[in-house]
Amino acid sequence: MKNITLFASILVMVVFSLSAMAGDNRLIDAIQHTQRAVTAADGMDVAKHAEMAKNHANAAKTDKHNKYDDKQMDDGIKCLDDAIKEGMDGNAEAARKAANDALKHFTQATN
Repeated sequence: MKNITLFASILVMVVFSLSAMAGDNRLIDAIQHTQRAVTAADGMDVAKHAEMAKNHANAAKTDKHNKYDDKQMDDGIKCLDDAIKEGMDGNAEAARKAANDALKHFTQATN
């Protein structure tokens, strides 16, 4: 779990620097909530943060100044849908894994 947290923290810092240049904070917000979902204690908390992350990711994707890879954004949002479903079903580990997969997609979307 510590490795995931460390990876997610580094990921957030990288995206912060990339997004600061682009002037778009929506993806940063999505990544921050996704990171919280990855480290959440229970399924309901994972689902709550994944839902907030999904809202921010959708806003980033539809922004007219969006320079992100649409496929990666779509894949990340789908992973958040999976995290929400699994979290609501009480399967915290599967929900955290889906949220972690979303983090990977959102990072790749910035490249």
